[in-house]
Amino acid sequence: MNDSMSTSLRKASRTRGDRRSAVASGSFLLASLMTAGAVQAQSAAAPADDTLTFHGITLYGLVDIGLQYQSHGAPISDFYPAGTADIVQKNSNHSTFGATPSNLSQSRIGLQGIEPLSGDWSAVFKLETFFNPQSGDLSDALKSETQNNGRALAAQTTNLDSSIAGQIFQQSYVGVSSPTFGTFTFGRQNTTLADGVYKYDPQGVSYAFSLIGLSGTTAGAGDTQDRRLDSSLKYVGQFNGIHVGADYKFNGATGSANSAYELQLGGEFAGLSVDAYYSKIKDAIAVSALSAAQVTGLPALGLSSSNSLAGTVSDNSTYSIMAMYSFGAPKIYFGYEHIQFANPSTPLAVGFDDIGGYKLGVVNNAAFPNDKVLLSVWAGVKYSVNPSLDLTAAYYWNHQNSFGTGAVAGCSTTLSAQCSGNLNVFSVSAVYRLSKRFDTYAGFMYSDATDGLASGFINRIDINPTVGVRYKF
Repeated sequence: MNDSMSTSLRKASRTRGDRRSAVASGSFLLASLMTAGAVQAQSAAAPADDTLTFHGITLYGLVDIGLQYQSHGAPISDFYPAGTADIVQKNSNHSTFGATPSNLSQSRIGLQGIEPLSGDWSAVFKLETFFNPQSGDLSDALKSETQNNGRALAAQTTNLDSSIAGQIFQQSYVGVSSPTFGTFTFGRQNTTLADGVYKYDPQGVSYAFSLIGLSGTTAGAGDTQDRRLDSSLKYVGQFNGIHVGADYKFNGATGSANSAYELQLGGEFAGLSVDAYYSKIKDAIAVSALSAAQVTGLPALGLSSSNSLAGTVSDNSTYSIMAMYSFGAPKIYFGYEHIQFANPSTPLAVGFDDIGGYKLGVVNNAAFPNDKVLLSVWAGVKYSVNPSLDLTAAYYWNHQNSFGTGAVAGCSTTLSAQCSGNLNVFSVSAVYRLSKRFDTYAGFMYSDATDGLASGFINRIDINPTVGVRYKF
């Protein structure tokens, strides 16, 4: 889900012509596909240039679906982007088996374009929609949570937080780009940190095989909702092997509440690529389903359980370093991220408008009596056996400190979610390309949680063997 300019965009036609008719045609096609409610197979000859590009406007897409078994999970969701939780969660209570979406890559359809301006400057844009192919629904993690409002833990279906909240477009930006000076874009888009996690994760932030792809905590600088930012200005550039990047989220109001910024600096030398990142997120939000008692209190607040959730609010500070070294066929990866959570300097009120049109029916502005520190570390290797086959193995580790007070001060047990704890994840995957556009894959991810990171869990271990297919155009 890298937000950098894709290869197809860089190869887009730079011929001037009637751009308005091209944009209208592409937009009509995208709208028709979305309103149909499902992506249907079409029988058509491939274009001579092997792309769906006309006058600099490219239509592209990806459909990924597979079969998965979970040793300890919850029923598959029609709306959660991954369908299942893939790693052990609080409501993981029994084995599941079924069709799961987007195991290797997020299923999507989009339009992107490039228009020559002056010199080496071009105008660029991107519109991208995420969907769940097994159900034909737009991907909407927050809807998966509202569906579980008021349900007991053991009766819940899969529901997790995400930046993917049913928006028509997960990427929606316009800007200008120059090979000499870099790219400036504005709108809803991935952060520079999210781009970095995609680049330096050996499993390519896949849902079924990567902890940092599935959870979004690392890419979101603490909270997955900040993996993509609305109303954000972003800059990326490369200069003689040096990488630079920055983004800033405008909050649409006075003060710094709900604003964010990130900085990136790195470079490449003799097969080694390294990048460092710093992020500051004000009023980061993590949501969860409401308890039965919390649902009962919504009418008095003028809120509905169909679009209300419980929210934990924090100010997050993050720094990280990531690296990749290529030996040719094998590549090794490493990443480290330090995330500090503090109570918000500007508390949010009940009824606050969250992403995707959802509201906070319950708000916790005091979840961190002491600052919580989460360490995220990963390493792995990807080996290209031949041009058709990639084998990948990766290990992910999360550790949180004990940040409670009173009876839970300094604890390292499951007594409280404020106790210190660990999450260990190991995965292997194989991807075989049958053709340029059609892949098959197989693998599994093992996860186990301990102490504070397993507080309230029904089970603490999960394994998710997964096979599937992916078609790209």
